[in-house]
Amino acid sequence: MKKGWRKFTLLLIVTMLAVFLAACSSSGTSGSAGVDVGIVLPTKDEPRWVQDEQRFKDALADSDYTTEILFSQGSSAKEKENVETLISKGIEVLIISPHDGAAAGAAVEAAKKEGITVIAYDRLITETDAVDYYVTFDSVSVGAAQGQYLIDHTEGNGVPLYLYAGASSDNNAFLFFEGAWSVLQPKIADGTFVIANSSVAESLKDKAELTRDEMGQILGQVTTNWDPNEAKNKAQTHLTAVGADLKGDVVILAPNDGTARAIADVFATDSDITSYVVTGQDAEKASIQYIIDGKQSMTVFKDVRTLVKDAMGMAVTILEGETPETTGTYDNGSIEVKAKQTDVIVVNQDNVKAELIDSGYYEASEFTGLD
Repeated sequence: MKKGWRKFTLLLIVTMLAVFLAACSSSGTSGSAGVDVGIVLPTKDEPRWVQDEQRFKDALADSDYTTEILFSQGSSAKEKENVETLISKGIEVLIISPHDGAAAGAAVEAAKKEGITVIAYDRLITETDAVDYYVTFDSVSVGAAQGQYLIDHTEGNGVPLYLYAGASSDNNAFLFFEGAWSVLQPKIADGTFVIANSSVAESLKDKAELTRDEMGQILGQVTTNWDPNEAKNKAQTHLTAVGADLKGDVVILAPNDGTARAIADVFATDSDITSYVVTGQDAEKASIQYIIDGKQSMTVFKDVRTLVKDAMGMAVTILEGETPETTGTYDNGSIEVKAKQTDVIVVNQDNVKAELIDSGYYEASEFTGLD
């Protein structure tokens, strides 16, 4: 009798253990497949994207929806792997800021095949119809604001103009340059500016609108690849190559804050440069300090809080079965992608406190010399 009871007890324990393990397995599957919104960002090596990561987390903190954020670290292969990982976790919406706009096509096409809504974030994914929406700052207006700032802070004629751009693999780099060229070109054509570091741009100075191929040729000469070290090396090379007639008081179109600081440091150490005006964008903390100190002239403030809010608001709308509002479209080479655009703000010494401190974007204690 005892032997039979022991067998029964053992069988009961084994059955209960099996049920427990099955429950755990089921729970694990549910957890791994319970991600509603997958987010893929290009790199953790730039402050901008680290800020975005935290703000995405905060955006859904009080929501019933879940999200997972992965970084591609400048690799299209890693980016595709990240998307595949998120697909396996059952995401319904993919928000992705591509490392390479064209190369990202394969990744988002895999997502679309699974019925996932794809939102390109800040950078457009090109040459594919597998993009549903695009959330962005008006990139053309960013470049136009940079170019206009140089015009507004220039006196006289024959002022040397140094052009720099982002990575040619990033569609935004073309849009930024397009916007800048649209306002700078008339001033180049009339002699206000003299292009100092691009023979291609010099040969096209009388052309108001450039083709993408023409812009690509210019970018080929002046790209920084969004890399401060590459920007520094290019600036050193350019200043070594030119004569005194292309120094003195100069203006510099720098594409973003990281490259702006690197380029400014090089120009500041050249004894033949008497003054420089240099642009930037992203309102990185280090560049805000540079602006306060007079080392960087301006930055285009793209309030990531608003962009994240727009992207997550669009994702939630989709999850709830509704259609998001859009404000325009962008041609990605395959389709017209519906877009929601966010405004940008020019920040310099005059308004840095009002725009970035008083608005709560940064704390005053994070900077020195701020009145």
